[in-house]
Amino acid sequence: MATSRLPPATLTLKQFLRRQQVLQLYRRILQAIRQVPNDSDRRYLKDWAREEFKRNKSVTEEDAIRMMITQGNMQLKELEKTLALARS
Repeated sequence: MATSRLPPATLTLKQFLRRQQVLQLYRRILQAIRQVPNDSDRRYLKDWAREEFKRNKSVTEEDAIRMMITQGNMQLKELEKTLALARS
């Protein structure tokens, strides 16, 4: 029986791409949070985002990850809309 040369912790291509999506979403959320004018609100949102991503770090089910990415993108859009309204 042939054994794989890859270490057991190696990600599949699909897992790697999904991980990149999650990291990109996290970065975009943090960039949006930097635009929040109030210091305490900015700190609260940054802590909230960090905790949400940490809490879901161990999720491995593909459907659950896709759903969380979709929810995260929706929350990011809402934050961006709110910031745009605050600037105008």
